Amino acid sequence: MNRPLSIDSIQKIVIKVGTRLITYETGKLNLNIIEKIVREIADLKNQGKDIVLVSSGAVGGGIGRLGLKRKPVSIQEKQAVAAIGQGLLIHFYEKLFSEYGHIVAQILMTREDLDNRKRYINSRNTFLHLLKFGAIPIVNENDTISTEEIEFGDNDKLSALVATLIDADLLIILTDIDALYTANPRLDPNASSISFVEVIDENIKKAAGNTEEEMAKGGMITKLEAAEIVMASGIDMVIANGNHNNIIKRILSGEETGTYFCSKQSHLRSRKRWIAFAQKIKGSIYVDRGAEKALKGEGKSLLPIGITKIEGLFSKGETVSIYNARGKEIARGLVNYSAEELNLIIGYKSADIKNILGYQGEKEVIHRDNLVLC
Repeated sequence: MNRPLSIDSIQKIVIKVGTRLITYETGKLNLNIIEKIVREIADLKNQGKDIVLVSSGAVGGGIGRLGLKRKPVSIQEKQAVAAIGQGLLIHFYEKLFSEYGHIVAQILMTREDLDNRKRYINSRNTFLHLLKFGAIPIVNENDTISTEEIEFGDNDKLSALVATLIDADLLIILTDIDALYTANPRLDPNASSISFVEVIDENIKKAAGNTEEEMAKGGMITKLEAAEIVMASGIDMVIANGNHNNIIKRILSGEETGTYFCSKQSHLRSRKRWIAFAQKIKGSIYVDRGAEKALKGEGKSLLPIGITKIEGLFSKGETVSIYNARGKEIARGLVNYSAEELNLIIGYKSADIKNILGYQGEKEVIHRDNLVLC
């Protein structure tokens, strides 16, 4: 199938480079690959394109700089190593891009920057103004302060969230393998590449497997999770081998290289994207068949009478997942009640809320405007 890519119609591009691509097994930076990527991005900037670079490699670079034999285990060690590696990484990017006459800006993010709606909008405004000034934002997770509670988990997801944040036209994930395969090509000689994906189903996810690399966080499965985010947001994505010469130019020319993920024509708007992808899920709500039909078939709000049970501790305004009677996630949304309050009104009509809680709260547990179907 032909790829509906045209360099003339693409203005905003997010490019993500992985640790395995830009560092050696020793942790030292692969300057040859970094220089090639910088040159291609500089050329795109010369054409007037807006580029955001999401770059891994801080922890790997720190390991190499310190001469460590393996990746640190404790959070404190990882944070310290990342602090050393991040300075090294941005130093090389700034030096190389300046040789082509371009300005870079470092942006380090944690999940809290996107979890909070106000900070989400502030982050978007910062990115858009940097692009307006002609700068190249270079983004990484802020590993120096990130803990399990506030980390993205990998830069694949971060790159997807950044792409949705700025309304990018295309996300390119450059790694050290040629494409998505039907199986792990390092283990299965019969594995074949998949060039075009319209729907990410269970068979596609099974083919992805998990990462086996010491330095890297993600693997192909996290790239598929990134693809799910951008495809639902109306953004195309390509996974390709960053070791190949002129790989970005070849992708934008429509050449069939790597794996192309085609976005959905009917996609989520900005606020719905924030609810569906940028928010951290704080709990679960299970509903009966009647409520499922009302949500999915009729586009209605979630009422307390249709809820069968809840899990987790969450506060009013936080994001929860909604599951049907079979345990399948069917939606996500911003809840109008805390878990404690919701436990008291489960199964009751909205008209009973005042008598139960002692005050007149919202009649909807989750209003349809704050709900996104999966």
